[in-house]
This record gives sequence, structure tokens and C-alpha cells, in this order.
Amino acid sequence: MASTATKSHLKLGILEGDDIGHEIVPASVRIAKAAAAATGLEIDWVDVPIGRRALDELGHTMPEGTLETLGGLDGWILGPIGHREYPKVPEAINPHPILRKRFDLFANVRPTRSFPDIGCLHDDIDMVIVRENNEGFQPDRNVVMGSGEFRPTHDVTISVRVITVEGSSKVARAAFEIARSRKKRLTLVHKNTVYKLGCGMFVDSCYEVAKDFPDVTVDEVIVDTMAMRLVRDPQSFDTIVTTNMFGDILTDEAAGLVGGLGMAPGLCIGRGSIAMAQATHGSAPDITGKNIANPFAMIESTRMLLDWLGRRHGLDAAIEASELMKKGIDAAISNPATRTPDIRGTASQSQMIDGILAGMGATDA
Repeated sequence: MASTATKSHLKLGILEGDDIGHEIVPASVRIAKAAAAATGLEIDWVDVPIGRRALDELGHTMPEGTLETLGGLDGWILGPIGHREYPKVPEAINPHPILRKRFDLFANVRPTRSFPDIGCLHDDIDMVIVRENNEGFQPDRNVVMGSGEFRPTHDVTISVRVITVEGSSKVARAAFEIARSRKKRLTLVHKNTVYKLGCGMFVDSCYEVAKDFPDVTVDEVIVDTMAMRLVRDPQSFDTIVTTNMFGDILTDEAAGLVGGLGMAPGLCIGRGSIAMAQATHGSAPDITGKNIANPFAMIESTRMLLDWLGRRHGLDAAIEASELMKKGIDAAISNPATRTPDIRGTASQSQMIDGILAGMGATDA
């Protein structure tokens, strides 16, 4: 997306989330601080309470003032949220959909890239799936009041899928802009053979936006065929756009091709100037505190945040910091001694973090 304004520095939030979030988010901030110090980027960091720790300490998973604080920031790092384990009380809500809808973060950008020797099923994978974020089948975000899923009798449950021209057009435009910056190829994934109205509206909206991007080649793949082709020939895809539920499923499948969810970063963006770094994986309570969680996805999400904000605001130092982080990440991933066991390495989480810093040629700020 094009630059909207020039800034002298960034103001970023730290939302650790739950479980391994208390490990990998501080690690991501540590590496971002080192990159910023090396490139002269000024960042004001703001701790913002959220999740189970906020519930225990402040009485709510989304405490009063959190949204207002976030509204004054350029972006934030959101750690994994373990909302499935929250107690069944009104104060224990899932923050994800609230953040996405409140700040109109309608596009979830999830890149997939293969690295040598880490257990990828294919070499030369380099694609981006752009997932619509705020409508679709997900009942916690597709209506203003109430829920898009309900049970009128004991034996019947009804789930409503919401597709709009506005929502489809917004995510399509974000995807076309990303495609234009890459190989100028965009694949629409849908199932309009069955969902003739819902997916039909999504596809029609994408083609309407395509008129503004004559330099981008567009094709279509039905979602079940896409699931097969991701396994067989993922190298044939570059930029992909799809609806919420399809995107949620396909990005997890794509992560499985390149080493698992630990290798699945993400960035939530919109038309405004705020963005949210959020890895695809969950909070992994089973490995919390064991110093073995792969920090790649969270660190790479943070790198994507700096790059996006740098381009959005014309802040070269942020782009340079992102490039330095990439150098360090690539160096650590290339060495079994500085990558975690889930990607055929021997390093602990802290050793991998040290390896990234060493690869950057940077020290802690």
C-alpha cells in the first residue's frame, strides 16, 4: 500500500497474549529493538494488557482503556491468545475479532516460504494468502449484534455466512496491491459452483476491482481443488485472495508444507494506517516454559509490521530495520545449531533468538 504520510518515529504496542506469548512476544520486541537501534529507527513501545493475565489481574481479557490505547498507536504485536481455555464468564472474551473489527483490519496477510533443510515438503514455495478477516462464517465477527450461529431447537444449529460487496472489494484491493508488488499474479479461491450467491458475489467483486489493476493477471481455483494443488504444486501460486473460513483453513495447510505453524507469520492490515502483527499459530500451553517454542512466526510477523509501516509512512529506517531482521532470521534458519527442533534443529528458543541477533550483527538495544 502506498505511503500516506511521513513520520519521524513509530509508536508500537506490546500485547503478549497467553502461554508462549509471554516468551515469543518479548523475544520479537528484543529483536525489533536491536534492529531499530542499528538503523536509527525510533520506536516508543507501550505495554498493553490483554488475555488471561489481564483477566486475572484486571478482571477482563480486554480491560477498560485497552482499545483506547491501541487507537493512539501506529500498530502492535499481538501474541497468541488461548481463549479456548478461558473460564466461561462474561469477562473472558476472545479479543481477536474485536481488534480486527474495531480497527477495520479486514485483510489477514499470511506468507508461506520454504527454507532448505528444515523439513519442507517442497522447495521454492513463496506465496502470500490474503484472507478476508471480518465476515464469512465466523459467528464472532459477521454480525453487529447477536451471533451468526444459533440453535433454534435442541436438534438444529444454523450458521450464517456473511459476504458483502464492500468486504470483498476491500480485501480484493489489498490483495491486488500485494500482487502488483510481487509477480503480478493473483488467484481467486472460492466455491461459486455451490455457493452461487455468496462466493459469486466475492468473485464478481474481485473482478470489479481487477479493472484498476490491468497489469495483474487473474485466475480462479475452486477451494477443494486448491487444497489439492497446495500439496501437489504450491510453487505455481504467488498471491492468493479468498474468504475468511477458506483462508483460515488453507493457510494452515500451507504452513504444513514448510515446517508447521511455527513457520506461519501473519499481518492484519486495513485501509487506515494501523496494522497488527499476529502469528497464525495458537498459544501452545503444552510447551509453555520449556524454552522450545519456535519464535519464527512471531518474529517474522513483527518484521512484516515494520516493513508495512515503513512503506505506509515513508519511514526508510523502518524498512531498513525490517531488512536487517530478515538477514538475521535467514541466517538462523540456515543453521541447525540456531533453529528449534520442530524445523530439524538442535537449538532452544533462546539460542535461536541469539542466533537471529548474531545473524543481524546486532546487540541488544
